[in-house]
Amino acid sequence: MIWYIILGEEHVSFIGHDSYYKELNHLSIEDRTKVNFDHPSALETSLLIKHINQLKLGQPVDVPIYDFGTHSRTERTETVLPRRIVIVDGILIFAEPDLLSQMDMRIFVDTDDDLRLIRRIQRDIKERQRSVDSVIEQYTKFVRPMHQCYVEPSKRVADIIVPAGQGIQPVALDMCVSRLREIINIYQ
Repeated sequence: MIWYIILGEEHVSFIGHDSYYKELNHLSIEDRTKVNFDHPSALETSLLIKHINQLKLGQPVDVPIYDFGTHSRTERTETVLPRRIVIVDGILIFAEPDLLSQMDMRIFVDTDDDLRLIRRIQRDIKERQRSVDSVIEQYTKFVRPMHQCYVEPSKRVADIIVPAGQGIQPVALDMCVSRLREIINIYQ
């Protein structure tokens, strides 16, 4: 992760919203594939907020590990230690008012639709053993409509919108890093 390299691992905790997909073991694998994972209700955001509050209090948290191949949480967790900076990553984080209120700085990384689709197809085929047809079906049925409904409008609450194509723009990255270094220095 780039933030560890730039700011130092001792200063940064990282949590991905994707780790908090709800437990679906009560559903068959076939039924799990029909779930709209791009709607905010698919995520257990209340647990993420609880974990952020624990980190703020200086307590470590055990973040769930989600298996995208089976659409379920594993029995394992990853311990995240409290640090001065807690970075929360996810496409739906700005669509959640209770989560939004926990944030001191909001960075929206904006990527073109076609590039997002290409990356999704490549990732899902390679890492999740899905077919092109299944990825396109999921994209047209859930991903694109939910992006338009929740992700795109959530840009309005961002402090910084970073255009990204083949990578993060260097000037935008420098601005974000400078602000995060200021925060680190305040608490040293």
